[in-house]
Amino acid sequence: MNAPRLLQALRSPMITELYQQRVDQEAHNVVNQGIAVQASFNTVCAIEYMKSHNVDANVIERVLLHPEQRRKTCH
Repeated sequence: MNAPRLLQALRSPMITELYQQRVDQEAHNVVNQGIAVQASFNTVCAIEYMKSHNVDANVIERVLLHPEQRRKTCH
């Protein structure tokens, strides 16, 4: 009777599994600095800064070109 386990394995992941909270403080700092570079200089400089710190291209695009999609932070 492996059917229940098989069905469980075929289920799509929960939303919470798709969007995890940030756990890498160093990456958090690099992304925030990249946002500051964009505000102080320009987007190209921010892209280069983040690329030089190995930030994933999808993250760079999201945070620099779609600020409404940034993670919310506590102030």
